[in-house]
Amino acid sequence: MNTIELRGVTVPALGFGTFRMQGEACARAVAQALLAGYRHLDTAEIYENETAVAEGIREARVPRSRLFITTKVWRDDLSPAGVCRSLEGSLRRLGMEYVDLWLIHWPNPAFPLRETLTTMSELAAAGMARHLGVSNFPSELFRQAAAIAPVVCNQVEYHPYLAQAKVLAAARGHGAFVTAYAPVAMGRVQEDPILSTIGERHGKTSAQVALRWLVQQERVAAIPKAADLRHVRENLDVFDFELTGKEMALIHGLARGERLISPDFEPIWDVD
Repeated sequence: MNTIELRGVTVPALGFGTFRMQGEACARAVAQALLAGYRHLDTAEIYENETAVAEGIREARVPRSRLFITTKVWRDDLSPAGVCRSLEGSLRRLGMEYVDLWLIHWPNPAFPLRETLTTMSELAAAGMARHLGVSNFPSELFRQAAAIAPVVCNQVEYHPYLAQAKVLAAARGHGAFVTAYAPVAMGRVQEDPILSTIGERHGKTSAQVALRWLVQQERVAAIPKAADLRHVRENLDVFDFELTGKEMALIHGLARGERLISPDFEPIWDVD
């Protein structure tokens, strides 16, 4: 497993996403993922599955010290009291004393960013979160966050059909990394002829090529999700080959501004 090393953070480059997974199915998928070799798990308060994630961890019996756990505070109450309640609740549901990475899930201009991040920093200093970050922050808003607190991550939608050049540049400029969610474009990469052709050369699927393209980039992690054990294992099997410079460029050339996650409260996105 490749890792991202920065600011004392060791992050497995490929994590297991749990968006829209709940209950026993989520617990089973998490256990399968851990038994397959994943050590980076991504959840969130709004997913309502932190208890199930904890159950999957218990079932797999992987020591906490070997895991990198990310969770997120929802945007509806980013007040100091709200973020305190959020983290306390997440830790209770996860059955943990700390999370490795705690993110603001989406920006919300109704709450002053400085107050939110200052409180999050205080909770991190108290040992409840090892590192802080943000999610769905455009590049300029990320820079504002980085000027307030030592954020190490910006988690955003990123796949071959959506360029994130400005987000990547902002993160790298502040010594942070980017985590790509929806990394296989919700399955759309499977039918892509360019990815298929590249995959044939390496004996890999189109999804594996897309994931390799992501984790082969500087300071980029990816968190695919999969309920089927075969796909869980396939997604992890991307570290035994390397894309050429030409292949990387071909995949970068697929970007067409296709954004798949677009809620009505979204920020003003960067145009790359």
